[in-house]
Amino acid sequence: MCCAAYAIAAEENRNAAKWPMQMKMSSEKSPKSYGIAVTLCGVFGVLGVHHFYLEDWLHGLADVALLIMAVGFAIQGYIGLALLVVAIDAIHTIVIFYYLIVEKWRDGQGRPVTL
Repeated sequence: MCCAAYAIAAEENRNAAKWPMQMKMSSEKSPKSYGIAVTLCGVFGVLGVHHFYLEDWLHGLADVALLIMAVGFAIQGYIGLALLVVAIDAIHTIVIFYYLIVEKWRDGQGRPVTL
């Protein structure tokens, strides 16, 4: 009995170590509001506010970083690079908006964001 409990605990530890690379996908519906997520993406999409709302911190930080890069390039006079970065962020936002609309996007815990 003791060995079986140890084996189960060891397996859970191995699975926990994989978490950042292999998130557990859940079929349980996200408690976050679908309407709020879609609205935030549509209005503040380039800022990444919808990612923070859905607790998807890395995507949110990536959106903010892209915006900061674009502003930095614009301030330094590299308008072409600033527009390129804004275009990349806008395309990313459009793709995420589409996935939210068709209910294929998941929150930070791997739960689908649905109506």
